[in-house]
Amino acid sequence: MAQEESAPQPIKTPVPPQSPLLTSLTPHSLRPPAREAGGRHLGTGSDARDVTKRRGRGMLIRGRAPPPSQPHRRGGPPSRESRRDFVRGRPRGRCGDFFEAPGEVWMAKRRSGGPKRLQNGTAHKEKTPPAPPPELPAKPASLTAAAAGENRAAVLLPSEQTLTFTGKCRLTCLYGSVQVLGFTIAPDQPPYDLFSPHTYCALTVEAAASKEGTEKSKKEMKLEAKAVLRAHFVPREARCRLLKSFRPHCSILLLEQLDTPATKFILSHPEFSQVFRAKKQSFSFILEDPVLASAGLERLEPSRGLLVSQSMHSAIGELIHACRVEDEGCPVILVCGPKSIGKSTFNRYLMNLLLNCLPCLEYLECDLGQPEFTPPGCISLVNVREPVLGPPFAHQRPPRKMAFYGDNSCEHDTERYLDTLKYVFGGYERDVPLLVNTMGWVKGAGLLLLIDTIRLLSPTHVVQMSTEDFKDLPQLSADYIRSTAGLHTRGKPSLKRKNPGGSWEHCRNQRGSHAPQPGHQLLRVQPKFPGAGVPGKGRAHSSTLRSLTMVGYVGQLQPPDLEAVVPLPSLVPYQVPFSAVVLKVIHVDVEPTHILCSLNASWVGLCHLPDQIPCKAEGPVVLTQTPLCDCLGFGIVRGVEMTSKLYYILTPVAPEILRRVNCLLIGNIAIPNCIFLNQARTGGEIPYVTSDYNFDVSGAGKLKIKKHLQRREHRRL
Repeated sequence: MAQEESAPQPIKTPVPPQSPLLTSLTPHSLRPPAREAGGRHLGTGSDARDVTKRRGRGMLIRGRAPPPSQPHRRGGPPSRESRRDFVRGRPRGRCGDFFEAPGEVWMAKRRSGGPKRLQNGTAHKEKTPPAPPPELPAKPASLTAAAAGENRAAVLLPSEQTLTFTGKCRLTCLYGSVQVLGFTIAPDQPPYDLFSPHTYCALTVEAAASKEGTEKSKKEMKLEAKAVLRAHFVPREARCRLLKSFRPHCSILLLEQLDTPATKFILSHPEFSQVFRAKKQSFSFILEDPVLASAGLERLEPSRGLLVSQSMHSAIGELIHACRVEDEGCPVILVCGPKSIGKSTFNRYLMNLLLNCLPCLEYLECDLGQPEFTPPGCISLVNVREPVLGPPFAHQRPPRKMAFYGDNSCEHDTERYLDTLKYVFGGYERDVPLLVNTMGWVKGAGLLLLIDTIRLLSPTHVVQMSTEDFKDLPQLSADYIRSTAGLHTRGKPSLKRKNPGGSWEHCRNQRGSHAPQPGHQLLRVQPKFPGAGVPGKGRAHSSTLRSLTMVGYVGQLQPPDLEAVVPLPSLVPYQVPFSAVVLKVIHVDVEPTHILCSLNASWVGLCHLPDQIPCKAEGPVVLTQTPLCDCLGFGIVRGVEMTSKLYYILTPVAPEILRRVNCLLIGNIAIPNCIFLNQARTGGEIPYVTSDYNFDVSGAGKLKIKKHLQRREHRRL
């Protein structure tokens, strides 16, 4: 036999992806000889054969055919029908079989142990099989809700899953732990009332990650959860449904329908009857759950809840660390920013996080229009010991120190505002951290007033909330506050001198000392929710939120043991003699003969003067100056009896505190219109209510003050 030569090695031409047609180009020296009868390509002195074939859809299969002496695996060459089926994509043979066709040789790719492939004239080892594609993350388990009795729902939340909702309920953590607006609730804690109206950021219940070890098996944890469900009288059917979805480190909650005297009174007004119902949107991926609806909840998309940005997360982490360490005394944290930027939500979130590690903290409210714990028109200092899990109308509480300013804005008398703030701030004992909330008025004179406020309070940390471009406020650093003039204070401009080294340095006093003066740390936060800092983009108008707070405050007068709502005219008021209190109208000058007309049907501050007041039996006693004194609460003057010389006042303040009241302050805080309109008509028109007022008459509307205008001396700076 002639010496065998190596088989010719065809050159593989690169194939463009998804090419419908491929032409194999082979050099002339490597082209196979003419076809033999039967259609086979013969090698040059070898039994090996070049195998190249185009399939119908552009797929190319290469390989080497077995020598002719080697029998076919299945006993012979396949039939023509089998070859035709293989070309059409339906091979009849097993993987690794060879098929011969006229003029072509086919080879199915072997699974393993096949001959080496030839590429570009050189042999190489077979490529390692490609790594399998990465597995997609498993779809997170959703919550499981089961009816646990009348107006009750038991909910199982897998680890790190959330429930964002609108409504109100009483939450009891049965197993695991959950976090609501930053506050962690565990099984050993009492139930908490949750209020999530559509006028504020929706609450989110999140299953907190378990910090305990995994010493217990899944069976032991399941038995423990089963015992807890039995102890809280969860029906057997609901237990089976929850335990079927049980997973390690999950949380089980008990949600109960909630009605308080304040919420019942609020919902009795047509304007606020749907405040706990979600606003209908054009589309929603969340279906209404009848089990959750029985407990008073309507589930929402998670995006409707609190969105924590990266800057907010880092700032809160630094503030919590500062409050826990307390190396240089208790920190004073001041939060500032424009309107609708999310200051109140940030404060609630920070307070709840601090209450996880501290027994209490102080909260100084400087915002007259949107206070957190009191009705509008006052500055207050509140000792916070309980979590804040709802809007202001749901957690009205008596402050530790409060002064009545008497208006929703301080633009008319900023000097008295600073005096009132200084008076209330004097009650802070500096033994616990202090959180300060400021007004959203930060343009023009409002910015200068904010500078005065920062100088007065001397905070250790200033949280400046702003939009993405930070154009609504300058950077309120310690140097900026120190050198910029305020509305009632002057700055200390930095001097410059040249040091011996040739560089310029700032001198902060006449001696040229370069030691840095103590100042606050500035933390800048960019909110994440859409429409942040844009006026008019809030969930509700500020006047609506003020009315809700005032109606909620008066709603505390409702008897807790009655299902029906009692109208305000049907409640028994307190009788206050003329000689027991003195009067003062704060915002305007009123003639003494008209003082009782201005007092009737008014919102008043119930205050205490430390000095002895003069008694005048024949008429009311009117002060000539606005006093700076403690405010103990608020009330509505329902009527004035001239014959008996009595004031009739409705107030939820406790009787033991009312004994200290000796002054009534009347401010520019109007009783909400819904209180006047939501009363039964006994005949005739409702007092103090008219529908014939014409605002088109010149001078009939309210004067608008241009807050952005600055004084002449400030324009020079």
